[in-house]
Amino acid sequence: QVQLVESGGGLVQAGGSLRLSCAASGSIFSINIKGWYRQAPGKQRELVAGITSGGSTNYADSVKGRFTISRDNAKKTMYLQMNSLKPEDTAVYYCNAEDLDLRSRYRQYWGQGTQVTVSS
Repeated sequence: QVQLVESGGGLVQAGGSLRLSCAASGSIFSINIKGWYRQAPGKQRELVAGITSGGSTNYADSVKGRFTISRDNAKKTMYLQMNSLKPEDTAVYYCNAEDLDLRSRYRQYWGQGTQVTVSS
């Protein structure tokens, strides 16, 4: 079993910063922690930022230049540095990971989410 635990969320004023962390534990030998998503009330979950095992990154247009995704492969931990936060960044943030089962099928894992609230 794989567990993902997010931390670092909270309440911040517009223009402020937060750093989210996602730590994987359990059967994580082949785990690939690969992205941050968010879901605001009444909206669908959306990709915020992704990162490959080689370190390539991609971002939603709405966060480019403000958010930075990174990972520490040795620690099986992923981060999201969020700067210049805006009220529209308010959402529950989830980290996402995957691995392969014995039949080489991808399995997706999600953390429990961490609330980010940006006040105006």
